[in-house]
Amino acid sequence: MDDTTTRRDFIYIAAIGGAVIGTGLSVWPFIDSLNPAADTLAGGKTEVDVSSMQLGERLTIAWRERPVFIVRRTLEAIGQARADDNNDTLIDPQNDADRVIDPEWLVVIGVCTHLGCVPLGQSSGDNRGRFGGWYCPCHGSVYDVSGRVRRGPAPENLLIPPYQFVGPARIRIGN
Repeated sequence: MDDTTTRRDFIYIAAIGGAVIGTGLSVWPFIDSLNPAADTLAGGKTEVDVSSMQLGERLTIAWRERPVFIVRRTLEAIGQARADDNNDTLIDPQNDADRVIDPEWLVVIGVCTHLGCVPLGQSSGDNRGRFGGWYCPCHGSVYDVSGRVRRGPAPENLLIPPYQFVGPARIRIGN
């Protein structure tokens, strides 16, 4: 009787083990499909030559299928951003110096943090809102010259992508 119980236990364990392995093998293709595609990973870095940008000029590029706003800020814009650092009306308080590597250059992801719209303000004729940055006409969010949300339903500032200067006039966006 002791041999029968041992054999039966082995059969149960083998059956359960086989079921677990079979389930894992059948689910793995689905789990693997959630990984980014090779072409997406290849687009993870973008280098931009900003040598021809003039003070006050704004440039939009695509990175990971999202717009990135690059602004060469004037001394007036830098001063305005720094003056607003301790403003009590900031929805998502953050100092301008924490948002930039070089004060002259602002690099932000151009997607409104409320519902993912692309704010206006990159073209010279666009409405830039009361604070001179960007204006999202969908729900009225207003961003300042540092990309900080000042009015409207957006809960966070415009996001900062990972970036670095790889030369005096070249910016690499992405890791």
